[in-house]
Amino acid sequence: MSTDTIRDLLLSHYGSSTAALRWRAEDGTVEAQTWTEHLAEASALAAAIESRFDPTKPPHVGVLLGNGPDLALHLSAAGLGGHVLVGLNNTRRGSALARDVAKGDCQFVVTDATHRELLSEVEVPVVERLDRPDGQAQVEPVDLTGDSLFMLIFTSGTGGDPKAVRVTHKKIATLAGYMSERLGLTGDDVHYVSMPLFHSNAVMAGWTPALATGACMAVAPFSATGFLPDVRAFDATYANYVGKPLAYILATPAAPDDADNPLRLVFGNEGGERDIEEFARRFDCRVIDGFGSTENAVVISRIPGTPPNALGQPAENVAVLDPETGAECPRATYDAAGAVTNLDECVGELVNVAGAGQFDGYYNDPEATAERMRDGKYWSGDLAYRDADGWVYFAGRTSDWLRVDGENLAAAPIERLLLRHPAISEAAVYAVPDPLAGDQLMATLVLRAELTPTEFGAFLGAQEDLGTKSWPRFVAIADAIPRTATNKVLKRDLQAVGSTAATWIRGDRDRDYETQPR
Repeated sequence: MSTDTIRDLLLSHYGSSTAALRWRAEDGTVEAQTWTEHLAEASALAAAIESRFDPTKPPHVGVLLGNGPDLALHLSAAGLGGHVLVGLNNTRRGSALARDVAKGDCQFVVTDATHRELLSEVEVPVVERLDRPDGQAQVEPVDLTGDSLFMLIFTSGTGGDPKAVRVTHKKIATLAGYMSERLGLTGDDVHYVSMPLFHSNAVMAGWTPALATGACMAVAPFSATGFLPDVRAFDATYANYVGKPLAYILATPAAPDDADNPLRLVFGNEGGERDIEEFARRFDCRVIDGFGSTENAVVISRIPGTPPNALGQPAENVAVLDPETGAECPRATYDAAGAVTNLDECVGELVNVAGAGQFDGYYNDPEATAERMRDGKYWSGDLAYRDADGWVYFAGRTSDWLRVDGENLAAAPIERLLLRHPAISEAAVYAVPDPLAGDQLMATLVLRAELTPTEFGAFLGAQEDLGTKSWPRFVAIADAIPRTATNKVLKRDLQAVGSTAATWIRGDRDRDYETQPR
């Protein structure tokens, strides 16, 4: 039996009386399960799942559950039993969800009463509870190697239909040791996992390092107001995030005792610079923000000395390439105000020039896999640029490349600039059609304090590094920005509404914003 499987990692904790899992019961009290109890139940669940499989079909089971102990149990069951868990996104609906079930070759779907109605268009059996054998853990050896498929994790689908990323046992086993060592996690830590366990952030950054150390994982659905009470109740020392949770938590009322908590470390990606600093200060913990994707093929590390707004330094095999020519892009140059002067040249796509890295392809989607793996290189679809010292700055997705009045613009640097204003909590920048040609710039803002159109215009005018073409023509003030379950902005939803949603608008040549008549 191979030593690079999830099964090996799990069984190394069999016999342990330390906690493997904590969660809140319906009455709000904290319940717990030891590693031995957890593995026994997971093994019984694996046996129940695999007894239902048709041996002539792929051993894939779809799981549609909320973030809680049952979903965590299914992860361990797949690791022990050797079947493939297809993580289903509980924000998907109707034919879209049915498409994911079919794409993942699910023989059946396990769900609960809360989510069953979402599966009305699914063509395979749906079960709410599997009868499990009584007795001890079923730990008989199974034929697993590091290359065995463990899970299918769907991408966020911000640019189209989600793709099913193949996650092998080796990928998890390798990452388990790497993440725990990189973050300094030990078996004494308690991992608070409120990000959805059907997606890569929670699996890779929350569940996986606990496999290496035997740490306890506390699972709960994300709640901005419930975050700190959960951290205290679970005695959590570590938490993971993706997207905007830091901002959502910071938007809750501050209390004098916020720093009185056991949390020491928070790790995630896509946190704003201001939110990272404020979260660390308010809750007296260290926040490490990195760059990553479900495919996990491009590695960029935030190391000491990383400049504000930079992602960090790339691995040796990561470069910024021109997607048209394949040549490496020149480094960014700056004017006296700090604005990038050569965006047309320096912005390119982040590429792993050495190959696929830890990307094992998309399941049942050779065309999408081929699109990622062009000329033996992994093309991420993420735009970036590098400065003279090699630091990488995110510029958005390839769909975030805008052309306004004949000039190319990247969305992410403009979004970072807008977030400098203390009243702006979230910002999404995107293109809407210009009636004549090209694009007009539009921004949707979520505010944390009052902001008038006059104040907004004055703020933009004071930003010396804001180019003249980077002023949004249209501004929408919204209560929330549409996002996926993993907090990726759904810009196509914003673009579908377009400038009709604008709250403020400015003239073609002026810099004064006026309220749009309704």
